[in-house]
Amino acid sequence: MWDQIAKEISTWTGEPFQIGDRTSVGGGCINQGYCLRGGNVAYFIKLNSATQIEMFEAEALALNQMAATGTIRVPKPLGVGVAGGSSYIVMEWLAFGRGTSQSWEKMGRDLAALHRASGPGQFGWDRNNTIGSTPQVNDWTDNWADFFAEHRIGFQLRLAKRRGGNFPDTGQVIAKVRDILSDWQPSPSLLHGDLWSGNAACTVAGEPVILDPATYWGDREADIAMTELFGGFPAHFYSGYEAVWPLDSGYRQRKPLYNLYHILNHFNLFGGGYGSQAARMIEQL
Repeated sequence: MWDQIAKEISTWTGEPFQIGDRTSVGGGCINQGYCLRGGNVAYFIKLNSATQIEMFEAEALALNQMAATGTIRVPKPLGVGVAGGSSYIVMEWLAFGRGTSQSWEKMGRDLAALHRASGPGQFGWDRNNTIGSTPQVNDWTDNWADFFAEHRIGFQLRLAKRRGGNFPDTGQVIAKVRDILSDWQPSPSLLHGDLWSGNAACTVAGEPVILDPATYWGDREADIAMTELFGGFPAHFYSGYEAVWPLDSGYRQRKPLYNLYHILNHFNLFGGGYGSQAARMIEQL
């Protein structure tokens, strides 16, 4: 398998590549991650079963789309393939360090610039993708309230009920979500889609990077809400973002709704106390 991956790397780069060293590194809870070194170059590889090739194809597309905006650094994907019963994605290797206050302020500014990049006048994406290992439906939709109610909360809630979650009537919740968002008409922004602290980093040179996206065109507030869900980003991140594109005064009221999506997804992925947390959030709606 590794020899085949090395040959593909050579094909993609146009330069001979042989693996001199292979090291297991963090690939998250979904994939296996490796650093491949050969000569003076290194690459990051994520592996999963061969059936998950579409997940990596969507990730490569998302990284390329974000990179094309010229706004924020993302790992450059080289290619996607299948070898030895495994699917894989090859990316440039980035050495991460500790970010400074200036790094995090720049990350906020760069993310705001990403969110302001021009795009389609609809909500959704070119294809369905995944958030973690959960399918994420991205059917193009004209209205944000319809998109988020149906393809985000409704989809996760139906999945959660099939997995034994005890939640209110799905139709009732969808109607309430649509009602909450009915008067809010944001412009579609290109979102990271899964922007918690584990998917944001700074290189050893201090350059901010976002990775492992679950991209779609949606309300930018959904990205910001998730940065606050699991501990939050440093304060300089938010001041940098606000300096470029201040948030609407209604963000605080919408934030719990946007984070309900991720809590439902965590229940679907991991179970446990996320179910009761999601139930409380739904009750508050």
